[in-house]
Amino acid sequence: MTTRYLPPRTRPEAPDPMDFGQALSRHGTLAQLGQRLQASQHHLAVISVALPGPMRQFVQAGTLDENGWTVVAHNAAIATKLRHMQPVLLRLLQEQGLLQQGELRIKVRQS
Repeated sequence: MTTRYLPPRTRPEAPDPMDFGQALSRHGTLAQLGQRLQASQHHLAVISVALPGPMRQFVQAGTLDENGWTVVAHNAAIATKLRHMQPVLLRLLQEQGLLQQGELRIKVRQS
């Protein structure tokens, strides 16, 4: 019979998995980031009613900060069209109580 000097090995238990939303809500800074992401997506939903159907797939929600909101266009042609539509898009956001003092920025997605 062999004398055993070390206790038997046990595997450490992994914590239960949680989805991304749960992880965001449990951490203060991440929770704020999650709220900004949701607000940015809401802004996009508001302006998407004014976008021509095929154009919607080439427009994404960008960053939302204290200075305004950024719309991301997939290419320069879409960005140009968005710039022409900017007064209408800004009015839609303001009618919903969004972006009262901020600006609407339009940027081209970097590949």
